[in-house]
Amino acid sequence: MSELNELSLAEARDGLKAKRFSARELTQAHVAAVERARPLNAYILETPERALGMADASDARIAAGEARPLEGLPLGIKDLFCTEGTRTTAGSKILETFTPHYESAVSANLWRDGAVMLGKLNLDEFAMGSSNETSAYGTVISPWRRNGSEAAIVPGGSSGGSAAAVAAHLCLGATATDTGGSIRQPAAFTGTVGIKPTYGRCSRWGTVAFASSLDQAGPIARTVRDCAILLGSMSGSDARDTTCADLPVPDFEAAVSRGVKGLTIGIPREYRVDGMPAEIQRLWDQGAAWLKEAGATIREISLPHTQYALPAYYIVAPAEASSNLARYDGVRYGLRVPASDIVGLYEKTRAAGFGREVKRRIMIGTYVLSAGYYDAYYVRAQKIRTLIKRDFEQAYAAGVDAILTPATPSAAFGVGEKASADPVEMYLNDVFTVTVNMAGLPGISVPAGLDAQGLPLGLQLIGRPFDEETLFAASQVIEDAAGRVSLPKPWWA
Repeated sequence: MSELNELSLAEARDGLKAKRFSARELTQAHVAAVERARPLNAYILETPERALGMADASDARIAAGEARPLEGLPLGIKDLFCTEGTRTTAGSKILETFTPHYESAVSANLWRDGAVMLGKLNLDEFAMGSSNETSAYGTVISPWRRNGSEAAIVPGGSSGGSAAAVAAHLCLGATATDTGGSIRQPAAFTGTVGIKPTYGRCSRWGTVAFASSLDQAGPIARTVRDCAILLGSMSGSDARDTTCADLPVPDFEAAVSRGVKGLTIGIPREYRVDGMPAEIQRLWDQGAAWLKEAGATIREISLPHTQYALPAYYIVAPAEASSNLARYDGVRYGLRVPASDIVGLYEKTRAAGFGREVKRRIMIGTYVLSAGYYDAYYVRAQKIRTLIKRDFEQAYAAGVDAILTPATPSAAFGVGEKASADPVEMYLNDVFTVTVNMAGLPGISVPAGLDAQGLPLGLQLIGRPFDEETLFAASQVIEDAAGRVSLPKPWWA
């Protein structure tokens, strides 16, 4: 048998059920792997004692024949999800002392179904970033390397810790969040599978907010089936979140093997952007060919307002962030920098607690919401958002079942390569993903190959609202055709 931490989540679940190993043995293997992989900086906080205690409880349930859907399976939790009694920082210094007295809806659902918590995963500060270089707790390093190079590679962001941990076998799966691509982009960069479900599929209660109309939780795992299993537990209605849909949760795992025969897959011409690397175009064409061979019809479509999505997103998201982050002022919780008066307390606390990228986005958001600029920027961006959503609605009304695009405009880049004075270069990493958030649709990234330097590349599938099942079925076709992406021998071991 391979090392226990190298199993897929589904394989580990089946092994526990067959009693080939115990939940404690499975958890101990992951705890040891996390300790060995500390150079990756994937975890902000490790919780081995809690993990082993949860594993022992799972073993007792398994022995009593009371196993739950995720019984004894070790997971990592992005440090944006509040965990009762366990520090939650959102990757920011301003929350370095914050220990919640409540559990997020998503993590509570996972514990309800028997999962084990290995620790809290690193992320870009307040989920603002595309490389995991903005975290107050240090940059996450990808387990991947370019062929013949020892240069550090970014895992993508903001869920870089989640993606790196899954890719490096430091957990069977991980929670993540996606505001403009923060699940799908790091999944593509690390050869993992990540799904952003439809807005409202998972409750946002207890998840630290970035942009409330865009944020959505989802899983990152090593296979399509594993993602389907995790999403089934993470989803569900929640009266505490008024944007959470009151809909039954489908059997996502059953949909994985459904196939694509009879489906129509759209190929949007507007995603063929100038300067797209030839290897990205070839991968996209190959993905369409795989789906066609499996019985799908491929049709070119138009999403005419795609070109406006990125600038509109970078108005809407910072505007909502400037409002959400106003609560961090040093008065009730988190960092407090003393001052002679209340204004000074606010100013000094926020100056010391927020990082450069967070400050930039707060300032942009405050500007576009200010008197005289609200109509010119924010209102106009929301109108464009409506047009983007309508583009997708028209495509689906015309008979398209899902849309295939690249996940990212390139493979992962090196640490520091794009952390320049011009943030726009970094923002362009979201060019293929932000439309999905603006329209509230489900989107999944699935590994489809390697670039010339040996780094993973992913394809994205975009679905109808609350039709994640079709995405899982189509993604499984791509996974079967491309084969699982195998991480080379760990360089940190």
